[in-house]
Amino acid sequence: MVRRILVRAVLPLAALVVATPTAAVASPVPSVSATAAAEGLVDIRSVVPDAIVDLRYATSDNFVKQRLYPTNARCLVHSSMVNGLRTAGDRLRSAGYRLVMWDCYRPHSVQVRMYQVVPDPNWVAKPTSYARSHEAGRSVDVTLASSDGRRLDMGTKFDDFSARAHAYATDGISAVAVANRSGLRSAMQAGGLSQYSGEWWHFDGPGAGVERPILQAGLN
Repeated sequence: MVRRILVRAVLPLAALVVATPTAAVASPVPSVSATAAAEGLVDIRSVVPDAIVDLRYATSDNFVKQRLYPTNARCLVHSSMVNGLRTAGDRLRSAGYRLVMWDCYRPHSVQVRMYQVVPDPNWVAKPTSYARSHEAGRSVDVTLASSDGRRLDMGTKFDDFSARAHAYATDGISAVAVANRSGLRSAMQAGGLSQYSGEWWHFDGPGAGVERPILQAGLN
């Protein structure tokens, strides 16, 4: 299905800062597994209730063209990202937008499979004996939608792997997409989340680059 693209720019940072957040409509969120909880993981819906969970690796609509997550996979993030994501979600909601989650915690086994399919470190980080970033639940891949769920124009698709996907790219990117990227970045940075310059959709939480033991949790 082809999604309609909303071609309007995100409000500037000043508007995101001064607007008063409105409450999101919450629905009960099932508890994560005991293993996930022991690893410090929480479901994004308990943090940003109106987030749209569109995990691309739970479908074949991704760069490896294979489903790598179970179809019922949940978007899990480490508790260290909770405050930052909540702040970002509140600021975007107050401006009439919603976070769309493309990827969250990524099991080590999936990283291994990704690298087996595409053994190119320019595209896929080579798995090692430790976890960081997505494998530690401390990074997310996100985009923006309007309040009714329509995706905004961000200039490229997910996992584009071209110069146009760089966070601050302007060559070949419309003014609307540049503004939308800036709005997303401003909201995420307000929550203390940092952007990876090579991908406009990738944001790191505190300590994302620290080498940690590989998590044993699944995606439920």
